[in-house]
Amino acid sequence: MSLDHRLTPEHEELRRTVEEFAHDVVAPKIGDYYERHEFPYEIVRQMGQMGLFGLPFSEEYGGMGGDYLALGIALEELARVDSSVAITLEAGVSLGAMPVYRFGTEEQKRTWLPKLCSGEMLGAFGLTEPGAGSDAGGTRTTAVRDGDEWVINGSKCFITNSGTDITGLVTVTAVTGRKDDGRPLISSIIVPSGTPGFTVAAPYSKVGWNASDTRELSFDNVRVPVENLLGEEGRGYAQFLRILDEGRIAIAALATGLAQGCVDESVKYAKERHAFGSAISTYQAIQFKIADMEMRAHMARIGWRDAASRLVLGEPFKKEAAVAKLYSSTVAVDNARDATQIHGGYGFMNEYPVARMWRDSKILEIGEGTSEVQRMLIARELGLPA
Repeated sequence: MSLDHRLTPEHEELRRTVEEFAHDVVAPKIGDYYERHEFPYEIVRQMGQMGLFGLPFSEEYGGMGGDYLALGIALEELARVDSSVAITLEAGVSLGAMPVYRFGTEEQKRTWLPKLCSGEMLGAFGLTEPGAGSDAGGTRTTAVRDGDEWVINGSKCFITNSGTDITGLVTVTAVTGRKDDGRPLISSIIVPSGTPGFTVAAPYSKVGWNASDTRELSFDNVRVPVENLLGEEGRGYAQFLRILDEGRIAIAALATGLAQGCVDESVKYAKERHAFGSAISTYQAIQFKIADMEMRAHMARIGWRDAASRLVLGEPFKKEAAVAKLYSSTVAVDNARDATQIHGGYGFMNEYPVARMWRDSKILEIGEGTSEVQRMLIARELGLPA
């Protein structure tokens, strides 16, 4: 494959369009949403009108006919300004719609994808449980076949986009049986919002991502048709591993955007802020710190684009996705810390974007596979013992 990750004219046009939207529409408003812990419905609606939720999906199902690289480009540009908006898009596409697109029946695709691609509806992915985070194989939620229905019982936690006014479905992983050796058979099942017995808790009080929707879900004898099974019974574990592999590229792009946003804000502030008679941008200590930040963001961008290019070309990408996610999330935390330091006391004030970026960065080392899990995956891909 080519190591040239420069953008095509089409991808560059998308990048400029999203960059303009992020600066002209998102930036002026998102701080207020963030401080009120309020979901930005109007911004999300405009993102849907732009086709961002349909970027990697075929036109047959209402998508834009793009690819995963296009999604990453949009996520990076949004995250340069705000991560709450970016994670709403990331989760809506890679976790909400992508499982239906990858594994759904033709009827499921035609039922759900058009509205998911348009942004009229958001989907969520119910994987994490109170006792099964990184150990996703420890799923305790169950789904028992009763005639023509699945009866689901259990709970999920930290589920993004699961309780908004426009959330239409949650794809839930559940144990539907046991293998001969006693290990669980995990399946994926679509649960429409509003199904009796399906309860969505109040939004979490979070450190960051305050303008995104994150909730705990509970299932008390929730009944859905057997046709809501997504893919083959017992293949849910393999399905969500594939979804997470792809999602790590998206999170890496988002983390890269946050890292670059920290550079953007630091350069701007350093030119404006004066100390000891000169702009602090004239001091080598500040220049070197910003140079290191730019270096990190640049290398993170190469990493996620490499992984995305491999995915688009149909090549193996698991290791590259894990590397990109691990490195970019580390870079995001490092750049957020340094940007806050450059801003001094103002970096601790929420009116400055870097304060928001600092609060938003840490979850990137946890969500969609912790940094420890990424290291495990990389080691296994190198042939080291599991």
